[in-house]
Amino acid sequence: MSVVNLMETAAGLPEAWRSHQLGQVGAACVKVLRMDEMPVEEEIHGAAEALLVLDGQLELVVDGTLMSVRPGELFMVAAGTAHTVHPGSRGTLVIVDLSEE
Repeated sequence: MSVVNLMETAAGLPEAWRSHQLGQVGAACVKVLRMDEMPVEEEIHGAAEALLVLDGQLELVVDGTLMSVRPGELFMVAAGTAHTVHPGSRGTLVIVDLSEE
């Protein structure tokens, strides 16, 4: 077991919006990524996911409604819910979702 500095890990990733899996807790994957102001295409997942903003801000459009998720805030995306990232999102994001094994 080791301590992971989430901010340093995200900053060191070669690409924004490409998550890095830190580990698993049961069937759930814990990932970190760096946001870079660019939008991300709409996604729909078969399982819920948790989006935790560590720093910066996530501009999230969920079912057509724009919302801002700020540092320290967690947004739960329900299974089957259309969501996309709006331009202007930046910072560090932790994602918890089901393993894709």
